[in-house]
Formats: sequence, structure tokens, C-alpha cells
Amino acid sequence: MGYPVIFQIERIYYPILAAIGVLVNSVAILILLRGNCGLSKCITRYLVAMSAADLLLVIINIILNRINNIYFPVTFLFITPVCALRVVLLLAALDCSVWFTVAFTFDRFVAICCRNLKARYCTERTASVVIVTVSVIGCLRSIPWYFLFVPSIIVGNVPWYCIQRPDYYTSTLWTAYEWIDSTLTPLLPILLILVFNGLTIRNILVANRHRRRLRGHRNGQNPTDPEVDNRKKSIFLLFALSANFILLWVTYVVHSLNWQVTNYNYAEKHLNGPVYVAQQFGFMLRLLSSCTNTCIYALTLSKFREELKNGLKYPFVKLCKH
Repeated sequence: MGYPVIFQIERIYYPILAAIGVLVNSVAILILLRGNCGLSKCITRYLVAMSAADLLLVIINIILNRINNIYFPVTFLFITPVCALRVVLLLAALDCSVWFTVAFTFDRFVAICCRNLKARYCTERTASVVIVTVSVIGCLRSIPWYFLFVPSIIVGNVPWYCIQRPDYYTSTLWTAYEWIDSTLTPLLPILLILVFNGLTIRNILVANRHRRRLRGHRNGQNPTDPEVDNRKKSIFLLFALSANFILLWVTYVVHSLNWQVTNYNYAEKHLNGPVYVAQQFGFMLRLLSSCTNTCIYALTLSKFREELKNGLKYPFVKLCKH
């Protein structure tokens, strides 16, 4: 019997996504680290952290998990301790990617809406502390999942594959932990992003209205305001990153609300059924979000585009010189 259609799509989709994800996130990190994009060091720290987390997510989730499972069904990665460790690293990278987006959104909220706090919070040092804290918490929060799995089979005293513990579906402790985990990632982050962005939008609209009135009274007209234009560019970057995150996660979120859908047993699944197909597309879109931030930088940051063009032309310039 042939593969279900969704499996055939995944066999093509994930290798392409992995190649693109590694390339674009690596390029983004290199460009941002050069510090020539006209961004503050605080913002640069967050964007580098987001790109690094996305790069790890591509390597761990797409390459070592999805592609490995599709093309290499028997490798050392399926030895039970290694398999369980893959899950822990995957969830830690996912947590960091999500919460770095929230941290960046909050930082911009403080910079725009909390003038008194801005000078103390929106600094390179604070950004570094937040990034390290989020990373440590993400790793610690993922560790309990290591103890969820037991071997499926044992061959020559070597445990192979990962299946849930027998008490996984009946344990109150595991059920509570699963609901808490589902709430923390990604339901709570999406709610926080919507709240912070809503407050930011309201503050910007009020501030721009007052600023236009003042400039109109002073100049007798309403000329172009460079301050408002710069603010718009900064906010467009923030909202583009937030909207990208929410839109690409929404399908997965809808399914994650149902225990029976997200925690499936392949033996009980209709692999061509609409529910399963929608769930797999949710996973595919969620992983796509780890490859799109660089495109957003290129669309919203003129200096980032300039650095990217210079990087693309550099090999040809060197070749022409030689």
C-alpha cells in the first residue's frame, strides 16, 4: 500500500524547509551580528536570539526529527535515551523560539508605552539577562518529558524507540502537566502578544494624534514628521513578526486544545482523514514560522536588505578582482 498523500507531501516539504531554514537563519545571524542594520543593540540581541532559536529548531525538529523519521527509520537516534533527549531538546528550542518573540514584543511595548521604564529596561544588558533566563527556564521545563518515555522493544540489551509510559493516559500528574505545558506554549504567548500589541497600537495612535496637532499649530500645516515615520517602521517590524507567529501557529493551537487530537496513536488514526491531515498541516505551518523571520527583516529593514545585497555580491566582486 502506498504512502498517504500527507506523507508524500511531508517527504518533499521538510527537506526543502530544512535547507531554507538553515540558510536564512544563518544569514540573518551573521548580518545582525555585524551591527550595520541601524538597530539598537537591545533590539539586535533579541533578533539574534530569535534567529538562533529558529536555527536550532530547524536542526533539531526538522532535520533530526522529521526528516530522520521519514528517511532513516533505524538509526542510533532511535535508541530510547537518545530519542527521549531529542524530545527534550526539541521542546526546549520551541520554548525559546516562542518566548523570545514574547520578550521582544514586551521590550517594544515598554519602549513605546512606558517612557519612565524605558531607560532602565530597554538596554543591551537587560536583553541579555532576559534571553539567558528564558533559555534556562525553557531547558528546565522540558526535562520532565525525558522521563515520560520507555522502550518499545529491547534488542541485545539495547532499548529502542520511545513510547509513553503505561500510566501516561491515566496519571493525574501527567495530565495536569500536559495542560500546563499546552497553556504555557503557545496559548499564553499568543495572548500576551495580542495584549502588548493592542496596548502599543493604542498608545501610538494617541501619541501620533497629539503630535500632529502640535506640529499643525506650530507650522500652520501638517508636514511629514520624521519621528512618526521612524516609529512606523519600527512598529511595522514588531507587528509583522507578531502576526507571522500567530498566523502560522493558529492551526496547531486549534488542535492542541483537544488532547485526543494532538496526542495521537498511529494505530488508531485515519491517516487520510481530514482531522489528521489538518493536524499535520498545523505542524508544517508551525515549523514554517522558524524560517520566515529573515524574510520579514528583509521586507521591513532597508539596511538589512543592503547588507544582504552586499553579501550576495561579495563573492562575485572577489572573483572579478582575481
